[in-house]
Amino acid sequence: MSRPFSRVTPVAADADASVLVALEGVGKDYPKVSAGGDRLRTLWGLLAGHADIPRFRALQGVSASVRRGESLGLVGENGAGKSTLLKIIAGVVKPSAGSVRVAGRIGALLELGSGFHPEYTGRENIYLAAALMGLSRRETREKVDAIIAFADIGQHIEEPIKHYSSGMAVRLGFAVATALTPDILITDEVLAVGDESFQKKCIRWLERYLGDGGTLLPCSHSMYHVQTLCSRAMWLHEGAVRLDGDSFDVTREYLTYHEEKGRGEKPAPRAAEGLVPLIRAMRVERADGTALEVLSAGDDMVLQGLAWSPDGRAPVLLFGIVRADGTPVYGAHSNDDGFEPLRVDEHHFAFSAHFPAPGLLPGKYAVRVHALDPEGLRLFDTQERQIVVTGRTRDYGLVRLAHSWKAGTLRPGAAGTP
Repeated sequence: MSRPFSRVTPVAADADASVLVALEGVGKDYPKVSAGGDRLRTLWGLLAGHADIPRFRALQGVSASVRRGESLGLVGENGAGKSTLLKIIAGVVKPSAGSVRVAGRIGALLELGSGFHPEYTGRENIYLAAALMGLSRRETREKVDAIIAFADIGQHIEEPIKHYSSGMAVRLGFAVATALTPDILITDEVLAVGDESFQKKCIRWLERYLGDGGTLLPCSHSMYHVQTLCSRAMWLHEGAVRLDGDSFDVTREYLTYHEEKGRGEKPAPRAAEGLVPLIRAMRVERADGTALEVLSAGDDMVLQGLAWSPDGRAPVLLFGIVRADGTPVYGAHSNDDGFEPLRVDEHHFAFSAHFPAPGLLPGKYAVRVHALDPEGLRLFDTQERQIVVTGRTRDYGLVRLAHSWKAGTLRPGAAGTP
């Protein structure tokens, strides 16, 4: 934690008292430091106050507000600016542009353990962190036993921090935050370190903290933790806000973005006009016939299509549903079900496929229709439409399977048990 805690930064008297963090157009630039002569020129430019020094823009135009009792999770790729923004809010780093207003006591768990004095013992560092927080020595003495108990590092509490493993430093850093209970708690991947039992202890404490009205600003690559702990999420991309909203919506779009990045296949080419079976028209709609681009979990979906055949024979049709990264979810041929499309005229055939509550998990999908020859052996044409499935769930995989939990019948000693 580069700076374990920061003091209160007052807001304007006319500000909304429920807003604890207000960011307006926040930006942060860092000078680019190259090797050799370029490094010396950059250093000289900084000392001389020159404005034309090459700079790297870590953040640009970030605006957001966080109210008391809210939890806002930051997501984004490495280098997107998440840690930089948290450090600015914590007061560790000054912004290059924009304004930052913070009210309340901040607990900042940034780069856990790095803010401890390496020569001091764990106990001495507890008093140091508490003093930075503004607590008196008497107030700290009242809390030190609870901090040591939460850290659970045994006699190592009396040893210098420089002898600690990274996991032990993490335990002590989080224990200080739990005992001092700040108005705003900032964490940077705090749940990505430490052993399994410690992570569970942290999550239980965070849930109680949020239940008591605490305000949490975590940065995490775990979408499960963001969905579990945060009501809102902000997606930072290349230093700017790409999406800010409901945590399930933002994490769904973020995961879809990575699926699309990893997609290797290209859309199938359209067939030559007039020579082979074609898909003339295609649409995805709701049960009432309205066009569908966003499907709520549990809603019905209907695929409508119009096929063309050069010789007047009904083509075989194939539909497929794939995730944004190209992972197949499901597909079926019309002839497997004994279906023949409706002949509209000599060359056109109308068809539809109905999906009652298809059970797709939230994410982005492509619905595809393919035209095959009447024998169903050669695929000639493809059309697809994109749909987004929304919903609030932490299920895994591609589809939701109907299920229910019930009391089990196995007992110790039964076949298949230890």
